[in-house]
Amino acid sequence: MSHESLLFTSESVTAGHPDKLCDAISDAILDACLQQDPHARVACETMVKGTDAGSTIILAGEITCAPPKIDYEAVARKTAAAIGYTDHAFGMDAKTCDVQLLISTQSPEISQGVDQGDINQGAGDQGLMFGYATDESETYPALSGHYMPLSALLSQALTRRLTEVRENGLLPWARPDGKSQVTIEYGAYGTPRRVWAVVIAIQHDDMLTQFETEDAEHEFIKAEIHKHVIEPIIPPELIDSNTDIIVNGTGRFVQGGPHADAGVTGRKIIVDTYGGMGRHGGGAFSGKDPSKVDRSATYAARWAAKHVVAAKLAKRCEIQLAYAIGVAEPVSVRVTTDGTHSAGITDEEISRRVRNCFDFRPRGIIQQLNLLRPIYSATSAGGHFGRESLDGYFTWELLDSDIIATLQQS
Repeated sequence: MSHESLLFTSESVTAGHPDKLCDAISDAILDACLQQDPHARVACETMVKGTDAGSTIILAGEITCAPPKIDYEAVARKTAAAIGYTDHAFGMDAKTCDVQLLISTQSPEISQGVDQGDINQGAGDQGLMFGYATDESETYPALSGHYMPLSALLSQALTRRLTEVRENGLLPWARPDGKSQVTIEYGAYGTPRRVWAVVIAIQHDDMLTQFETEDAEHEFIKAEIHKHVIEPIIPPELIDSNTDIIVNGTGRFVQGGPHADAGVTGRKIIVDTYGGMGRHGGGAFSGKDPSKVDRSATYAARWAAKHVVAAKLAKRCEIQLAYAIGVAEPVSVRVTTDGTHSAGITDEEISRRVRNCFDFRPRGIIQQLNLLRPIYSATSAGGHFGRESLDGYFTWELLDSDIIATLQQS
């Protein structure tokens, strides 16, 4: 078997990536609405683009929120500035950029199907959603408890670290835009063996006056990224002298952000989830209130799948949910384990136990995961899954010992 057949790669992007900037603005507007009205209906899309003349933020969507009126433009500018876009040289200046609003209220035909406010609240749209969990991260103490594909978990952690070292001043030359990519080499039976490759792209200040040549500048950036980003994140037992490490593969990355690339909400759905391992229903998350099952049901499916693996019913678990607009009960629930289920238990039996343990109706999901709160800005970059659940955020990552016991004993 060739080496290529044993490799799997996932990528992630920083909060300053143009698409993630849009996700952050959309989620900041959602949080502002939920802060004011927990039952607000929000579907907010953002687009950003910079040119030599300046930059533009376009906000479009449907929002129904109790008064007083929210200043969406101010929220967008504040979010972009907080991410680091305070200078046109970085790719956008949040203070001076143009902001365009194209926002109406939610369709009354949709409202009548989702506004009951009780357990019979219908789904906000039709569609299918997937949740996924795997035990491959549980071998490593620093990563245990996450139940995530290693390539996705590590690539997401690297981009969060890129943002952290820029914001805390450890790498003062770093700019907001950036990406990571991690390739894992697998051995027999799908067991992770080592990190095959790490790729980092980090936007940076023009430092040619300091280093005189592009090569010298590049070597400095590579050394700093290795020391302050890669070493703190990748467990030492997973990386070795043969790991291929590529930093800023083109040599320089000065022009970035919306000036270099247009950004749009919802364009990084694989980055947001499992890095390509495990399927995706196609619906994005950011800017959507939890009546939209694209978001809430995907969180619920992940929550359930994580419990299945934590209960040791399977080494891998994928759960598909499907909904019809205005209907509370899911059209279908499907559980698969890719042949990794424990001896004496079938996928059909696991599916039966999952149905008995979890309420997948939209109102049930909202209540169980406490989703009517302004918690979504924290999810907009760095992945929605495999995160620490702190201060009431990422409730879908919390494991419940009673649920685990019920799954094991059903």
